[in-house]
Amino acid sequence: MVFKRYVEVGRIVLINYGPDAGKLATIIDIVDQNKCLVDGPVNLTGVARQVIPYGRIALTDFTIKISRNARQKTLTAAWTEADIQGKWDATSWAKKLSSKKKRASLSDFGRFKVMVARKQKSSIIAKKMKEIAA
Repeated sequence: MVFKRYVEVGRIVLINYGPDAGKLATIIDIVDQNKCLVDGPVNLTGVARQVIPYGRIALTDFTIKISRNARQKTLTAAWTEADIQGKWDATSWAKKLSSKKKRASLSDFGRFKVMVARKQKSSIIAKKMKEIAA
């Protein structure tokens, strides 16, 4: 198995636990073998500069070219130049998280409508498959 995502300065990560869960951040510095320093930038992602354990982040495929301990202004410029948010929104990972969040916010009636739509879809598919088989 070959690893393709490494913990490195400039790696974009998804925070998966804590108050900033579900937000993207950038690794700014490596503290030790268990923790790294991440920064949003705050004006784009809402994540303030903080030390976070590796267990609370998931590495993405995206990296940006920044120096170690880059300033907020430098980080924002690199983030917008690389269009990280646009690239992230286009990934299947982001789409899956979005649909999961949307489903979680549904009301009882919303879940009912989804169930009815699924039943209708499966009945249409079953009819078409029956036509094809006959």
